[in-house]
Amino acid sequence: MFCFFLLSCTFTFAQDDVEVQGNTVTVREKAPIWPGCESSGNQKNCFDQKLMEHVKNNYKYPRNKDGEFVRGKVVVKMHIDEEGKTVITSVKGDQKLVIAAVENMLNKIPEMKPGTLAGKPVKISYTLPLNL
Repeated sequence: MFCFFLLSCTFTFAQDDVEVQGNTVTVREKAPIWPGCESSGNQKNCFDQKLMEHVKNNYKYPRNKDGEFVRGKVVVKMHIDEEGKTVITSVKGDQKLVIAAVENMLNKIPEMKPGTLAGKPVKISYTLPLNL
């Protein structure tokens, strides 16, 4: 009967993001799933790739009063919440026009399947340095 109890406990934790070895339980955080990455073998890499594609395809370089493109560096702090929505925590940089353009681009990130921890949706935070 005791062996049955141990086996049933092991099966209870038999998830992709939970691993049981002896007395140690390891719970892995799973990254949010960007639309189109659902069937990817490595969803974290797919998320990173889709995020960079989003930046490349949606960032519009701002122009100054003279019509010249404005470039700059920014550091974005954001998270994907428990509902899969992107929440911008801060965008810091030295060029106001670049900051505004980055915020506009980030607001176009699609809703996605949220990250999980032990099978439950959780907020996943990111820091994204950009040199634009």
